Amino acid sequence: MNISDLVQPRHLARNAIIYVRQSTLSQVINNRESQRMQYALHERAVTLGWDEASIQTIDADLGRSGTTTDGRAGFQMLVADIALKKVGILIAYDATRLARNCSHWYQLLDLCARFDCLIGDRDGVYDPMSINGRLLLGLKGQISELELHTIRSRCLAGILNKAKRGEFAISLPAGLERLESGVVMKHPSVEIQQRIELVFQTLIEKRTIFQTVKWFRTNNLFIPRKERSGDIQWKSVTAAAITAIVTNPAYAGAAVYGRTTIKINEKTGKTQRSRVPLEQWRYCVKDKYPPYISWETFEKIQAMKQDNYSEYQKRKSRGVPRQGHALLHGLLYCGECGLKIGVHYRADAQYRCEVLNQLHGTGFCQCIPVAPIDQEVVKCFFDVLSAAQIDVANQALLTHDRDRENVLKAKRQQLDRLRYHAQLAERQFMKSDPDNRLVTDELERRWESALRELKNEEDALNREEELSTIYAIPSELLDMMKDIGRHLPELWSMNELLTPPQKKSLLRSLIEKIVIHRNQADCVQMRIVWKGGATTTQMVRVSVGKTKDLPRFKEMEELICKMARDGTPDMQIADELTRRGFHSARSERVLGATVFKVRLKHRILREPNVAERCQKAGFVTVPILANMLGVDRSWILERIYDGTIHATKDAERHCYLFPDTPETIATFQACISAFQSKTSKTGRASR
Repeated sequence: MNISDLVQPRHLARNAIIYVRQSTLSQVINNRESQRMQYALHERAVTLGWDEASIQTIDADLGRSGTTTDGRAGFQMLVADIALKKVGILIAYDATRLARNCSHWYQLLDLCARFDCLIGDRDGVYDPMSINGRLLLGLKGQISELELHTIRSRCLAGILNKAKRGEFAISLPAGLERLESGVVMKHPSVEIQQRIELVFQTLIEKRTIFQTVKWFRTNNLFIPRKERSGDIQWKSVTAAAITAIVTNPAYAGAAVYGRTTIKINEKTGKTQRSRVPLEQWRYCVKDKYPPYISWETFEKIQAMKQDNYSEYQKRKSRGVPRQGHALLHGLLYCGECGLKIGVHYRADAQYRCEVLNQLHGTGFCQCIPVAPIDQEVVKCFFDVLSAAQIDVANQALLTHDRDRENVLKAKRQQLDRLRYHAQLAERQFMKSDPDNRLVTDELERRWESALRELKNEEDALNREEELSTIYAIPSELLDMMKDIGRHLPELWSMNELLTPPQKKSLLRSLIEKIVIHRNQADCVQMRIVWKGGATTTQMVRVSVGKTKDLPRFKEMEELICKMARDGTPDMQIADELTRRGFHSARSERVLGATVFKVRLKHRILREPNVAERCQKAGFVTVPILANMLGVDRSWILERIYDGTIHATKDAERHCYLFPDTPETIATFQACISAFQSKTSKTGRASR
């Protein structure tokens, strides 16, 4: 093809653009010969007939990949000039410099053909408007795309082959080092080794990332982190740092490839890297590195993390035990839909199944108060535990001693490291020239700072060692723990001895899950699935919102009306109905108030008789007691209100009741005598 036939005066009247690009910054720094050859295309433009003033070099895309046009400011500038008919010829070393993607390449060819722009490379000049030129340029673009695919395939095959043997040199975390020979060893610092081991040990004991971070921060301990430069820095503990450590299989001695995958975000169209589950890792070669933990421990930690994740409906996990007083969160399943039941803390906490309502607006499957379900499950738990007779006293002591020793050991190591830095700062200061004050002042400041930090750490360690002897379990508590199965109910009821998370952890140690189904308005069927597969089925009575919602309300209403018309007092009716198995909406027995409301509803009226309503066999009320003692009832009530007389209201009758015994009368008579004696003395003093 004759070049002179392609380069026409109309082309020479426009600019000639030299496009220069390299794919990576490493190539820009190291592969200078490729740059020289691309910049040398300036001479080719002169040879083709363009003068120096009309030749423009675009090199804004150095270090940018040609697989996409995103971020390639030079390419976008080039396209804009072509569309404005400012470019007569576009010269690049080869097609790979312009594009590595055929879709972008053909768009560029169409644009050049539309605005009469020639394309040149080191081999020749082509006219994208002609069929021959378009054919050759198309082949060059196809070869460019194929070349990139071939390069990637060869590199990936080599990487996979090494990864399959566990020899691919991935970046190692803090605590592991790769020698020049390729052998991986533990870091020579004993403090770094033991601090990483302490992270895993603490996580297994605390069971959550958050509690592990809290423990380290409470004890003012740091963890080693590797910088990009490869240096080790001691930094404050964060949840992200702990997660990075406990999820890295290198600490379990495994060389892993393919822990992440690249996906395209459907909304933004951008690629993003995400982690894949352990069972989907591409290659996992165990026993390749010196381990800090066993592979079984690593798998246990990953399962524990997954179970702690509180995405109940998708992952079916139990979640980590939290501070809420509802003890069964994460364990309850709905007997109607089979989904997890959540907890709602309002005035009265409820277990509520609302997943289907959230998804489809079908309403709640079940809403059940927390208290009766928790009480019944705890009772069953005690029954099972009393048979097991688990003794945890020695283990608790060993765990406590080990925790204290780990903290003190870690702080002593920190102290040794700070002492070394202080000595190093001192040596640097002593070696400096005293006349060079610009240097010695800075070295002196560093030495003083290191000494202050060392002194603070020594004081903190001394305080820790002094306080380490006061954490002793009381002897009476230790005796109870030696027979924990029998005494756990007593420990359970002690205020502030067991926190809600501890109680939940105890329940989870034996209970796998609990399925509840509200068969009746006032009754819930509960099936407890224990560890190992054994089950326990219980019927639990729960409260209802209104008395009329009770299953046997009609029958109870008829009996109340019949007995009330016969003149039976309300409390006697309530006691009789309770004996027959009836109960009120929010009580285990029939209340006098329930009888009273039903009677009024049916217009069965009678003269109010407060004494009758408050009457209870074996007890006397305040008015009756006042008549027996010969005092005003207000005198007794005043003594109750100011705390002189200790009394509580009866929950059913809502009035103060006192045992009808001679001791009660004698106690009140002594109180009256003391009051009269005090009054007489006060009167004489005032006179």
